[in-house]
Amino acid sequence: MTVPPPLPEGPRRPPAEQRPPAPPPLPTRPAPPAVPAMSPAPSANDRAMVQPTEQTRTYPCANCGDALVYDPALGELRSPSCGSTYPVVLDGERYITSHPLEPTMDALHEQARRSSAPRVVDHEVVCQNCGGHTLFAGTLTATRCPYCNTPIQRTDIQVAPARLPVDGILPLRVGQDQARTNIEAWVNSRWFAPREFKKYRVLGSFTSVYLSYYSYDAEVTTDYSGSRGVHRTRRDRDGNIQTYTDWWPVSGRVHDSIRHLTECANLGLDEPRVRELEPWPAEHAVAYTPEFVAGHLARTYDGDAGQVFERQARPRIEGIVENTVRRDIGGDEQRISRMNPVFQSIDFVYLLMPVWLLTVTFADKPFQVFVNGITGEVQGQRPWSAIKITMAVLAGVLLVALGVYLYMQTRGG
Repeated sequence: MTVPPPLPEGPRRPPAEQRPPAPPPLPTRPAPPAVPAMSPAPSANDRAMVQPTEQTRTYPCANCGDALVYDPALGELRSPSCGSTYPVVLDGERYITSHPLEPTMDALHEQARRSSAPRVVDHEVVCQNCGGHTLFAGTLTATRCPYCNTPIQRTDIQVAPARLPVDGILPLRVGQDQARTNIEAWVNSRWFAPREFKKYRVLGSFTSVYLSYYSYDAEVTTDYSGSRGVHRTRRDRDGNIQTYTDWWPVSGRVHDSIRHLTECANLGLDEPRVRELEPWPAEHAVAYTPEFVAGHLARTYDGDAGQVFERQARPRIEGIVENTVRRDIGGDEQRISRMNPVFQSIDFVYLLMPVWLLTVTFADKPFQVFVNGITGEVQGQRPWSAIKITMAVLAGVLLVALGVYLYMQTRGG
């Protein structure tokens, strides 16, 4: 198979203890300015054709006029018609800069109260290639015209005053052919899947999509009290070994540095399967460049960084803290009577992560299968065939009965 090109090199976020005022300088680029409240909108240093009246952008080829798509195998924009390629140029003046969670959310909510602009709603545009009407439903920000297949991106969400702009992106690395190969292997390995499910090429919807994620960094100090249990053994009167636990009171303080904790900010997905796509190499993200999205779908976030932190990230961090406390208590068993985590800092960046998504409807129920667009890992749901399971059970019963019969015949002989 074709090995995907390496991820484009981009500036990485420095550790939280080195911020503010600014990230350290890179060897080939000048140091960035002081940390802004939010990342700026993407520069015009791309090959897009912007339609101001429709608030959209497209990427026509300069040679044939066909729409360019980002090809992960090449790491460039490519015309499907004439094969012309164009490099994706990263803006050396733009850096991924993390944002302090609480003040950023306060400022965002204040902007939302002052703004009269509508929240993310369905947005219908006129395709500038064929004149057909294209609908951006819900949080969709990049799609294709249903009539001429031209990739179209919304431009209004990235600069909306009451929305967080995208900070960075992990460019897609797994191409369609490799994703289909991985899906095929995964589907064929589901022994008890219905035959109809294995016809996913005909029945299913398969597409590449950039999902919205937040990557969190946090510094947490935790005071705790509890008990350390130490096992000891002794023999009772009958000579049997009995295990006892001696408990000793303990208290202490621990510190956790959380780095690159990623959380998906989109709804309507199979959350446990999306979680299993981790880990994401968030530290390799590059500053948001819309050319990487050309020809692929994309979704803006359903929940802001504060909402996602409280709903998803905080419970995970508290679990990490609890494990740290248990290690600090030591012994064979631990009891925690009090645990008081205090966050010294919580920072985040808003990233787009690529996946290939297969959706198959079977028995009126949708089943989602995901391919990590960086690693190629497959995670998903599958239906179970009642007929195949029943036949397998019957076959097992027959084998047991045959074994018993042969055993009896052998004993009788």
